[in-house]
Amino acid sequence: MSTPALTNRLKRKLRNGNTTLGLWVTLESPSITEIATDLDLDWVVIDAEHGHLDLKEIVEHLRAARNTGTTALVRIQEIEQGLIKRVLDIGAEGILVPQVRDAEEVAQAVRFAKYPPEGVRGIGAERSTRWGSRMKACVRAANWETMVIPLIENVDAERNIDAILEVPGIDAIFFGPADFSASAGFLGEWEGGDVAQRILAIHKKARARKMPTGVVAASAKDGQMRKRQGFQMIGIGLDAPLLMRAAREMIGALR
Repeated sequence: MSTPALTNRLKRKLRNGNTTLGLWVTLESPSITEIATDLDLDWVVIDAEHGHLDLKEIVEHLRAARNTGTTALVRIQEIEQGLIKRVLDIGAEGILVPQVRDAEEVAQAVRFAKYPPEGVRGIGAERSTRWGSRMKACVRAANWETMVIPLIENVDAERNIDAILEVPGIDAIFFGPADFSASAGFLGEWEGGDVAQRILAIHKKARARKMPTGVVAASAKDGQMRKRQGFQMIGIGLDAPLLMRAAREMIGALR
């Protein structure tokens, strides 16, 4: 069967080898996602692993991104079938899967995110199917369109990376340098010890398999370096820290 034309803009851009930019969303106001769409960012990741966002707040972010050029992804809190189903039902265009350790965990996340026969996702009359009004068309397209992106953020995933990269149904891998550093014995550091080199080595393995990679940039200079290295998903930052950084710069200049 031939692959249909993709409507998920991020997935299409990654397959075409483009560099994409995005914003990590941790605050509840959907205006943040709306700003991201006005900035023509390629994607947002709505963080449901850390912090206080609940499904009602997440769905408002998804509404803000709907019918725009910005793909809305949700970082789930764990690999749990019901949670993945609900996040996708309310309109997420993909999930980021935290703290994966081996290929079996990644394969399970894919199964939960895909409809039969590729997976076990149940069908609901929710936002993802236009409340049931376009059920056949939506569910048939979903297995092509829905993105599954494992987060590589511990040394177990590093050890098992070759098998992880071979799991069918994943669209990219995304690095979490702080958690990776903590698991490598450098708690509280962004890229402690030799973690920067280890992440780059994994990135090169993924690139050799034509698997896109992503990371949040620590600064504009760091983002430029990531672009030169070939990362295709580059986060410009997290919403709250970006606000604090801009405020500190202004306060410092005036004081």
